[in-house]
Amino acid sequence: MGDLHELTALETAEAVRRREVAVLDVVDHALGRAETLGARLGAFAVLTPERAREAARALDAGAEVSGPLVGVPTAVKDLTATAGVPTGRGSVVTRGWVPGYDDDLVGLLRAAGTVSLGKTAVPEFGLPCYTEPAGAPPAVTPWDPSRSAGGSSGGAAAAVAAGVLPVAQGSDGGGSIRIPASVCGLVGIKTTRGRVPAGPAGGDPAGLSVAGPLARTVADAAALLDALCGGRTWPGEPFVPAAPPAEGYLGVARGAPGPRRRIGLSTIPPFGDLADLLGRAWAPVVVDPVCAAAAEDTAAALEALGHTVEPVDLRLSDEAIAAFLTLWAVLALAEPVAPADEERLQPLTRLLRARGREVGPAAGLGALHVAQVETRRLTAARAELDAVLTPSVALPPRPVGWFSADGPETDFARQVAFTPWTAIANLTGEPAIGLPLGWPKVDGTTLPVGVTLRGRRGEEALLVALGAELEAARPWSGRRPPVW
Repeated sequence: MGDLHELTALETAEAVRRREVAVLDVVDHALGRAETLGARLGAFAVLTPERAREAARALDAGAEVSGPLVGVPTAVKDLTATAGVPTGRGSVVTRGWVPGYDDDLVGLLRAAGTVSLGKTAVPEFGLPCYTEPAGAPPAVTPWDPSRSAGGSSGGAAAAVAAGVLPVAQGSDGGGSIRIPASVCGLVGIKTTRGRVPAGPAGGDPAGLSVAGPLARTVADAAALLDALCGGRTWPGEPFVPAAPPAEGYLGVARGAPGPRRRIGLSTIPPFGDLADLLGRAWAPVVVDPVCAAAAEDTAAALEALGHTVEPVDLRLSDEAIAAFLTLWAVLALAEPVAPADEERLQPLTRLLRARGREVGPAAGLGALHVAQVETRRLTAARAELDAVLTPSVALPPRPVGWFSADGPETDFARQVAFTPWTAIANLTGEPAIGLPLGWPKVDGTTLPVGVTLRGRRGEEALLVALGAELEAARPWSGRRPPVW
């Protein structure tokens, strides 16, 4: 057998099932890459080698688990509580926190037979769309380590794109799976609100943030999604979508192509000048031609497959944008921080928390109300479309330090300009899949530029089916970053 990191997650599990390789060997190989390559890329906040090897030995000894991912190495995002493992949430203030409980999805990953190597790096409290935590190396894309791996699932994306892990769990409150997927050349699925359980203590009242998979192939992402949702709905969750498909998302990915679909295309940002949003003389949002071209090329590929693609207007109302920005500022206060520690937070975090404190109870409730009203409007406006196609981000991967170089207000404006489309799915609770279908040369280097398909609530299966079709038509799995 060749290098184990060349295998997909499903191939790895199949090799384990056939006893062609021991789980311990798979885990040791991944740990070796995590300790060297992962460290160079800023992919991990914490490694737990002894816990991983203990879990591997148990699987090799015949632990009673089954499924398509048994023996597959993975890791848990450092925003996700993991019993007995430091969960620093990207901040010097909370770096020593060791939870006494697991978030539900940690147990689901364990039940699926995956083996966690530790915690993947995140920015402070998961707030920015880049991963540059204080006192730790930045997470960078393996395609050009001078550029950011995105955020907030940047560490997870860097690890998967570099072949350290075949799959990893991410979470997405404003694009935090789809942005890293775009800049690292991966498949990323932002799930329907309520698809993956957020218990026992997680979740947010607005339902903006959800968990989902990052992978190098659609089938691997589908298999991890099956594990994360446990193949069922979770009635205890405040938001309950339709049940997963009977054959599982992996069955959909491996199945025959479904009906031909009607898809909307937009490469125009859903809002105008940032000055209208942020109250200062910021420049208009500009979409780089390589990002627009990736979406347009994907539209052509869909048409060649027999789907109908038509232009769609995704313009957001000023009220919708203001509601999301208000909710994001309020959620920045979700992490309890002692008053004496506030000054230890990063400048962007302090800015967002200060804005959150300015939001009174009536304004906060008003933002939730507007989000619901706008969700109804947005979903009704595109009811005849099966999915909407956009670039994932407006610019190619950004250099490390680019967002924060000129202070927190400029930092926030640059993030909004970089990710004009992603928050729509978080506002509406709809699923979206990011696909690595753009590979332009930027400054002489081939860089990934992703596209996103956003679907109706509960219809991840439709997006998985479209992703599998596009992967078959425009395969990307053979691409390898220079650090591979």
